[in-house]
Amino acid sequence: MSSERAFNFSAGPSMLPLEVIQKVAAELENYEGCGESVMEMSHRSSVFDKIIKDAERNLRDLMKIPDNYKVLFLQGGGTLQFSMIPINLLSGSGKADYIITGSWAKKAAKEAEKFGDIKVVASSEADNFSYIPKPGPEAFRKDADYVYICYNNTIYGSHYNNYLPETGDIPLVADMSSCILSEEVDVSKFGLIFAGAQKNVAPAGVTIVIVREDLIGKAPANCPVYLDYAIHAAKDSLYNTPPCFAIYVAGEVFKYLKARGGLKAMHEIDVRKAEKLYGYLDQSTFYKTPVAKEDRSLMNVVFVTGDKDLDAAFVEGARKRNMHNLKGHRSVGGIRASIYNAMPEEGVDCLIEYMKAFEEEHSK
Repeated sequence: MSSERAFNFSAGPSMLPLEVIQKVAAELENYEGCGESVMEMSHRSSVFDKIIKDAERNLRDLMKIPDNYKVLFLQGGGTLQFSMIPINLLSGSGKADYIITGSWAKKAAKEAEKFGDIKVVASSEADNFSYIPKPGPEAFRKDADYVYICYNNTIYGSHYNNYLPETGDIPLVADMSSCILSEEVDVSKFGLIFAGAQKNVAPAGVTIVIVREDLIGKAPANCPVYLDYAIHAAKDSLYNTPPCFAIYVAGEVFKYLKARGGLKAMHEIDVRKAEKLYGYLDQSTFYKTPVAKEDRSLMNVVFVTGDKDLDAAFVEGARKRNMHNLKGHRSVGGIRASIYNAMPEEGVDCLIEYMKAFEEEHSK
């Protein structure tokens, strides 16, 4: 990596693969000789039509998305999905069950309450979201229209590892914003998956929605046109002007991942990076990570020194060493290292080296 570039541990927007950035930079003024930048071209043009179709095809290949699922490239971030999901999916009983594992799942449930009967079936809030609650199938209402989870909790550093809710015929909805493309998942186990792309895929601006076809077309008659999945599915994500540049960069990331062996190969690297960092944390008496071991995230590693001033000094010292954005989320403080796909192993090694030096200096 260029010595002028920082190791950016931001939780989002986050690092992109340097190779992708360089390719995008080379094509910025004149995309593949067409005489225009992707930022300028019409979304109705044949050039962009190929860009978006290639992006969808490559994403389908990477995630092995079944044919009976639509892939949508939307706007509004994950936050808009907090509304779109209940508007579109609360079409039967008007009931949905939510598992609360962090701030984003909590916000999603609160938004959904505007549209139906929402039940929190399990929550780890009383323990500061330090683990993933694991309710059995009996916890879910048999007539619920869907069950909602946040698959990876960016703020609190937890992840659904060896547990997935058994919901039977009830569609399972998952926010995968901060872990999508870091592991292989069986898409057929979910009714809907969504992800804001700015954490592990692309610049902010595009949100990926993967939705089973039988869940589309059930929005109420008074649904705002942009919030109806059926509109976007019928128009292949081109109902209105989409976030063209972000979709283009996402497509380049998909190509990059495929060229490196796909999600299985990427996951092996992600596991190796995380094991290094957690391995150091587990043997340290200076740092502590509050997350239950079985529920740790590979993408967002949170830890503290136990002293707010030391945490702040750690973050500032890291910045001076060209390691940026290690401050924990404003709602919880502490330290957070987001080590998404684009974070090179060298970045994790540099962080651990600094952690050792900081510990030695401040343990005296």
